[in-house]
Amino acid sequence: MSLAVLKSRALSGMQAPEVTVEVHLANGLPSFTIVGLPETEVKESKDRVRAALQNARFEFPARRITVNLAPADLPKESGRFDLPIALGILAASGQMPADELDKYEFAGELSLSGELRPIRGALAMTYAMHRAGDVSGKERAFILPRANADEAALVRDASIFPAESLLQVCAHFAASDGEARLARHRAHADAARPAYPDFAEVKGQAQAKRALEVAAAGGHSVLMVGPPGTGKSMLAARFPGILPPMTDEEALESAAVQSLSSGFSISRWKARPFRAPHHTASGVALVGGGGTPRPGEISLAHRGVLFLDELPEFDRKVLEVLREPLESGHITISRAARQSDFPARFQLVAAMNPCPCGYLGHHANRCRCTPDVVARYQDKISGPLLDRIDMQIQVGALPHDELLRQADGEPSRVIAERVEQAFERQLKRQGKGNHGLSTAEIDAHCKPDESGEQLLRHAMSRLNWSARAYHRVLKVARTIADIADENIIRQPHVAEAIQYRRALREH
Repeated sequence: MSLAVLKSRALSGMQAPEVTVEVHLANGLPSFTIVGLPETEVKESKDRVRAALQNARFEFPARRITVNLAPADLPKESGRFDLPIALGILAASGQMPADELDKYEFAGELSLSGELRPIRGALAMTYAMHRAGDVSGKERAFILPRANADEAALVRDASIFPAESLLQVCAHFAASDGEARLARHRAHADAARPAYPDFAEVKGQAQAKRALEVAAAGGHSVLMVGPPGTGKSMLAARFPGILPPMTDEEALESAAVQSLSSGFSISRWKARPFRAPHHTASGVALVGGGGTPRPGEISLAHRGVLFLDELPEFDRKVLEVLREPLESGHITISRAARQSDFPARFQLVAAMNPCPCGYLGHHANRCRCTPDVVARYQDKISGPLLDRIDMQIQVGALPHDELLRQADGEPSRVIAERVEQAFERQLKRQGKGNHGLSTAEIDAHCKPDESGEQLLRHAMSRLNWSARAYHRVLKVARTIADIADENIIRQPHVAEAIQYRRALREH
């Protein structure tokens, strides 16, 4: 047999389209050609595959070798095609059986010695393979490097066969009945609640903790404004620990995105992502991009928290790219040849100083910034972006003697219980968190009583709110009522929600 056909997967955004690897051996001068729009990493497979076959004591055919990666118009990148190319050469040259190759898909980068190295996107490829099998009714098994096995096996009911080397894979197909083959792998994900830093370590700041509890219960974005050293970063780092537990579907979505970047560790299963990019990050680093589009920080924070410290220090153009994802929950990266879609349903937590020196309103340190300087500093955050941040809170500095007298705060597990109960009420009532309510759903579920409505209308008129700000205050008030286990939004709930819109400037 001079032709062998195997199946693998490419990556295109969150999608993992099927790739057919065709290997043909023909007479003529010895050559090795790879066609099908291969990137540089794929072209370099020729040298890796040649060395791996020779070091594994196989014969490298001295013939004209043509490898076609179909479909031809889909770009192919990375070294994941090394394994199927090597197996195709062995099958086409008759050095290994080819009758069972159609029952499997293959992916893996080869070292020069024939060992299998981990690849990027194993979870996304496994999920796509499993979903395609559900549609067609004929699911294949997946052979990939052992280092990717735990990650790939998170896809429930997927058939995963990990291998450590090219020789192990060949032995699997050469084994007769009763001989050892590759063993099917099953994930061992720890379902226990992940360990996060505890809110009990933060002394004082009861108002800020209350605001973060409301934000966690309803999925609202938060901006914390206060002098340096007041605990803004500490509060943000502990915020994921009070969020509602991840469902299996949410955990799989989050893990699949992280798999596309640097791989996913099984130890982080069901742990909310916490991403904190430095303020020198570019727009591409934040939203994703590149010649072969990769997910950015907002996608790597999917179903978790994106923390932007020193918010005004970010380039204004970089911050503006957050506006659409905050509304839609996804990002589309467009290139001339194709588009890539990534999920980006993250919870934004931002922190900033009130002025360039940081001490505006401080009880002890004197601020030396003029009103114009303060205004220019705060205006680095545009009105449209600020309008999309649900809650804007002050985190004030405590006097030293008062801070030393503060007892330990409430532990995260107690706050998390209240958050989870409030979130369950939202799911029971409307099937989603309050942050995701549409205009029609706000009218149905967020109508306050008469006194609350009057207070809200007065605040909207006095503070010149947009319709978006009005709706966001209503959603926050709905969350406050849920925490209080009340069906009706009352005036105290509305009053508290209004206070969460006035930390930076009356907008």
